[in-house]
Amino acid sequence: MSQPIPDSSPPARRVGALRHLWPFLKPHRALAIGWLVFLALSSGASLVLPMAFRHIIDQGFGHSSLEVINRTFAGMFGVALVLAFATAARYFCITLLSERALASLRTTLYAHVIRLDVGFFERSRVGELLSRLSADTEVVQVLISSGVSVALRSAVMLLGAAVAMVWTAPSLAGLTALVIPAVMLPILVFGRRVQKLSRASQDRLADAAAIANETLNASTAVKAYAREDIESTRYGSAIMRALATARRRIGVRSLLTMAVIVLVFGAITLVLWAGARHVLAGTLDPGVLGQFVLYAIFAAGSVAGLSEVWGDVLRAAGAMERIGELLGERAEIIEPAQPTPLPAPVHGTLRFDDVTFHYPTRPDTAALHNFTLDIRPGETVALVGPSGAGKSTVFSLLLRFYDPQSGRISIDGIDLRALTLHDLRGTIALVPQETIIFAGTAADNIRFGRQEASDEEVRDAARAAEAHEFISALGDGYGAELGERGVRLSGGQRQRIAIARAILRDAPLLLLDEATSALDAQSEAAIQQALERLEKGRTTLVIAHRLATVQRADRIVVMEDGRIVAQGTHESLLAEGGLYAELARLQFVA
Repeated sequence: MSQPIPDSSPPARRVGALRHLWPFLKPHRALAIGWLVFLALSSGASLVLPMAFRHIIDQGFGHSSLEVINRTFAGMFGVALVLAFATAARYFCITLLSERALASLRTTLYAHVIRLDVGFFERSRVGELLSRLSADTEVVQVLISSGVSVALRSAVMLLGAAVAMVWTAPSLAGLTALVIPAVMLPILVFGRRVQKLSRASQDRLADAAAIANETLNASTAVKAYAREDIESTRYGSAIMRALATARRRIGVRSLLTMAVIVLVFGAITLVLWAGARHVLAGTLDPGVLGQFVLYAIFAAGSVAGLSEVWGDVLRAAGAMERIGELLGERAEIIEPAQPTPLPAPVHGTLRFDDVTFHYPTRPDTAALHNFTLDIRPGETVALVGPSGAGKSTVFSLLLRFYDPQSGRISIDGIDLRALTLHDLRGTIALVPQETIIFAGTAADNIRFGRQEASDEEVRDAARAAEAHEFISALGDGYGAELGERGVRLSGGQRQRIAIARAILRDAPLLLLDEATSALDAQSEAAIQQALERLEKGRTTLVIAHRLATVQRADRIVVMEDGRIVAQGTHESLLAEGGLYAELARLQFVA
């Protein structure tokens, strides 16, 4: 399992990863302004309270005036009402702001990832991508909804309390200022360590998520090989690695909190001791000392709050750094700036002109080598050959999952690279060897081929694919939930759903990759009739290992090691001998 590269960038640069949040916060300026207004109102109300406390001591207690005490406490209650309203409004604004910003972030992140090319998903783990969509964004949401609010409120309170302390007792304020560097030092010392451990903690959680996603999606294989205990141990080990990293992060952050509290309240004790000496000497009124102490407590609490939030900031910066890396991914398959429109209707002429292609993961081995093939409109061409001959690569290049390193592929004379991906793939219906069934209804899965199709069109496609009978037998018919990855269906039923999708799509180009491999003989015969009807008037490419399924093709192309070694009809290739005749002998004799 790959390990993340240690992060050696300076803290300021890593915290700078939070700039990626700005585009998601910017559209909600009204909420941000409301939050700032109510923040100022609540902070101002809080800073008034020490003044009332001083008034009670000096005027109420000092002159034994019940009227002053009554008036002052009534004023304090009014301030408390303002504080309560402003705090509630501030919470509403910042929480709604965070929810909207994170909804936009998640939507944008998913939309970006789903548009990346196939090569990206081949080198990425789905579990880690899910971790960034969920766990990392939740960390960022905590920062926006509470961390930023606490940080700014603490900063405002610290600034207001500092100004009030200077105004109340300049000498004591000067003494307080001397200890501020000592309070800030541990934040700077521990902050970088917290950031590195936060990033490592998120990476370890992503590792565990990747294992869970992989094994839960392959639950039948896990059970068939009785690997429940082994996989549980593997997942548990990943969780323990995440826990160990989290324990180190929590320990460092706890030390940071302890150091700040000790220094802050040590400073308050020192200032209070000095102030008490001034009161005894008669150079300071008791009410002034009380007011100053309250402001000092506000300031100390603000510093402690900032130190706590700094840990959240660093953790969110690590998460946003990972999200930023994902947003920074760029697809290698690029659409043209000025695409060429396809003719209407599409005729389906295909040409592979001297195409050579190497997969990025296997740069030294050519999957296709000087591959040239012309396919006429409406022609059915079967690709046969041993595994690794390059048959599936032809489909991948035609769908433009990859671009060839040399050569040209065209449809109706237009280079695929001159078309938009939507136009290109909109002309193709694919029946893959491994059918993907989504966690939805039977109708939803068939309608995956054409979202706007009517219920009647969906039923017609299912009938043509010999799927109507088994779908109708399900509890809710076309409204029946098929379960995640189609667990309620057999392999043959899943494949018939895929064929129904292709029929419903009604595209001029049809790609069949072992389309009947999961069917029994009776079902295969019925599906072959449906496919024959589907292929009429369409250009069709068929991949099949069972040669009995391709005998009806207009032309059979025999491939080996990424090259075409023979082509013709079933009878002509048998007469010619060579690889096809050998494959036929092995299959039909057996």
